[in-house]
Amino acid sequence: MDGPKSLVDHFSGIADPRIERRKLHDLTEMIVVAIVAIVGGSDSFDDIEVFAEAHLEWFKRFLTLENGVPSHDTFERLFARIDPKEFQARFAAWTQDVAGIFSAEVIAIDGQTLRGARRAGQKKSSIHMVSAWSSAVNLVLAQRKVDEKSNEITAIPELLKLLDLKGAIVTIDAMGCQQTIAKQIVDQGGDYALGLKGNQGSTLAAVEDHFSFIAESKTKQFCTADKGHGRIEERSYSACAAKDVLDLRDWPGLKSVVRVVSTREIGERKTSETRFYISSLAPQFVEKIGQAIRTHWGIENSVHYVLDVTFRQDKSRVRNGNVAENFGVLRHIAMNILTKAPSAKGPKSSKRLKRYRAGCDPKYLESVMRSVGLESEI
Repeated sequence: MDGPKSLVDHFSGIADPRIERRKLHDLTEMIVVAIVAIVGGSDSFDDIEVFAEAHLEWFKRFLTLENGVPSHDTFERLFARIDPKEFQARFAAWTQDVAGIFSAEVIAIDGQTLRGARRAGQKKSSIHMVSAWSSAVNLVLAQRKVDEKSNEITAIPELLKLLDLKGAIVTIDAMGCQQTIAKQIVDQGGDYALGLKGNQGSTLAAVEDHFSFIAESKTKQFCTADKGHGRIEERSYSACAAKDVLDLRDWPGLKSVVRVVSTREIGERKTSETRFYISSLAPQFVEKIGQAIRTHWGIENSVHYVLDVTFRQDKSRVRNGNVAENFGVLRHIAMNILTKAPSAKGPKSSKRLKRYRAGCDPKYLESVMRSVGLESEI
């Protein structure tokens, strides 16, 4: 049986936006150079040009680079014009081809603002991306930009279309708690656990009231406790049949309503928080629901934190045309490659350390790229 297609195969057919007579550099080669350079520590188009010049002999082992290394302006003009939706679709297809979708895995969907893409005079960035992250393989599966005059509610359905949801549990915070989104997840063969807040006021009120009066013995329960560094955290998950609380006709696939009570003790200080969810999983699967809810927040550390700290996304000033959006895809590709890459030191190493070594050790860089079948395909 043939294995997954390589990164090059997935991107080689992308539509070239350039005028034919002005094409001095191969589109696929430019994409490959940009990805490898970002894996090796580049955070801007100037960085990519310098990295490629410094590694020119290394690149020529796999690429023709007939007209030499493209300038940083050439890279920027290309990525400003590539169709971001097609670029994102190719990225999603490659990642899912590499990762596969495993039964009952959690797919967390969450948004992040590219703060560095803010233009002069703007109080905040107009670039907001929504990403889908797989907990089972620790990879970003896909991403979509939120339209400037819209919000995540419109971007999430477009993102879901890129994903194979069969057998997966999709978790989304309160912004994505919409009847149409619940229906789409179920129609695509997945289950959901959606956060409830004020944007679903009547639904939230009904669920809160129900848990205020129902006896704990009549709910399905699951508890966890974590201790360490002088801190104790306990989480109590309670689930009961949604048909006793809500009109099931309003929420496709709905089977349970869930309450999560989190308590934290640090020294003598104790805090508590209560949150509510709806899920297409039945109450008897409260442990699975609870684990999915807990797993959802892994996207903060595994994706958002890595992008901001390891890839310095918040410091990036790329913003012309589609550049910020497409550069975001390049970062996600590089982050996924580093996730699969061999350790840079000892049995385990961070993505930051892998990235650093890839930038200064050509042999290690080659092993990193080989891990996604890149160098053998070019």
